[in-house]
Amino acid sequence: MDFLTRRRALAGIAAAAFGPTLAAMPFSAALAADAAVKLGPSQPFDFEHLIAQAKALAGHPYQPPVIRHAEILDRIDADAAQQIHFRSERQLWPAGSGAPFPAQLYHPGKFSKAPVRIYQVTGATAREVQYSPSLFDFGSAEFARKLPDDIGFAGFRLMHPGARTDFLSFMGASYFRSAGALDQYGLSARGIAVNAATGREEFPRFTGFWIAEPAAPGGDTVIHALLDGPSLSGAYRISLSSDREPVLKIETVLFVRKEIQRLGVAPLTSMFWYGKHNRAQGIDWRPEIHDSDGLALATGAGERIWRPLNDPATLKISAFLDKDPQGFGLLQRERDFAHYQDDIAFYGRRPSVWIEPLTPWGEGSVQLVEVPTNEDAIDNITAFWVPKGPVKPGAELRFAYNQYWLADEPHPPEAARVVATRIGIGGVAGKPRPPGTKKFVVDFLGGPLEALTRLDGVEPVVTASRGRVVNPVAWPVVGTKNWRVSFDLAIEDVEPHDLRCYLRHEGAAMTETWLYQFLPTG
Repeated sequence: MDFLTRRRALAGIAAAAFGPTLAAMPFSAALAADAAVKLGPSQPFDFEHLIAQAKALAGHPYQPPVIRHAEILDRIDADAAQQIHFRSERQLWPAGSGAPFPAQLYHPGKFSKAPVRIYQVTGATAREVQYSPSLFDFGSAEFARKLPDDIGFAGFRLMHPGARTDFLSFMGASYFRSAGALDQYGLSARGIAVNAATGREEFPRFTGFWIAEPAAPGGDTVIHALLDGPSLSGAYRISLSSDREPVLKIETVLFVRKEIQRLGVAPLTSMFWYGKHNRAQGIDWRPEIHDSDGLALATGAGERIWRPLNDPATLKISAFLDKDPQGFGLLQRERDFAHYQDDIAFYGRRPSVWIEPLTPWGEGSVQLVEVPTNEDAIDNITAFWVPKGPVKPGAELRFAYNQYWLADEPHPPEAARVVATRIGIGGVAGKPRPPGTKKFVVDFLGGPLEALTRLDGVEPVVTASRGRVVNPVAWPVVGTKNWRVSFDLAIEDVEPHDLRCYLRHEGAAMTETWLYQFLPTG
């Protein structure tokens, strides 16, 4: 299932209502009270065991999952999935157990047929959680009770302590997502991306999860995952602290079976339909629709970059060359409800996700893939780090990074940030408009700009890969703390025009760098 269709396919499943929360009891007591919650035999487990398992998998040809009872699973479509609820009294690590986040399991269905194994880890011991129909309320989907006790699960989610809502969910291939600091799901992450936008994309999947009981009250929740796919296998260790906003520390060891043209590390998948700069493309009544409005970069050299997202007419790939990047992310900077007017989707509360490498990643590029869309039910944006050169068979790759799910960047730039991009007809009002010209207006906010005035000699620096930049000017916007840059672009042809802009004062950059790819035919 590709990132374009995943949102629509899983929307009904993720939107399933929760059943009533029953009185909780300690986990051991819950197990004793309900024999339907079954655990397999004990087996030794730690991250090194999982790494060895992933390495052994990569030493053999890939074996696709065996899909059993497909005729029943096909009947569990999005509507039927909304009827199936995990029974909260059977959740792993319930209230009173000392663990910060109860875990509930997803039932398999039409869009999640491949079995996923779930294990409960205590100390250095793991026991598999056995599927049973008694774990679920089926509503009008009673036919699903015919599935056998070894059918497996589709994934799991972690619940807010004492609440009926979840904040972290793993389901489908290697996809997962968090509701973030503002408690609203939006974009997704993946374990890895393989050959994205090459016509040969693969979707490795997490085949098993090991969810660990914290070693001490208030300690980290640790999730291990085994990944497997045609070109590679991998072991993941994902740590979640219970005392701060959603921040995942992710460590992965990958073993390569086949050469990979484009390996996407720490991939993020989002949706951008239209915003201020391409509002003319929006056929919906809402003034803006997007889960993320830009790609932010912190380069290895220390430059901060903001690249507004596009909804192009054809697939576009942008590569930002770098060495040892400090971070990158797909962010939602526009938080004002009035700019969306959507009190159902709440786009203004969608999380921003920032990737922060914990080890040097060497040479490569952050790559941004933008795909056309005409509705908000389709994910059309993905971004990831691509190591330099092809990835050869037999390679062992290790990556470690923090993944922040926040309302803002964890390390905002000291310079002023881009807060709006607008595009319109070129020229000056009241005078004949020059043909083939567009006007660009970029607003910056914050940093040292706030202390400067129109008389302080702040100058815009604007360049274009094609076309001709006309009359760039900058000024503080009356009644706000914004600084505004305006310039015209004389369009050269129908090829993409890559634009670059920042504000300078006394030779020093006062803002992050605004990059934009203008698509004359888009």
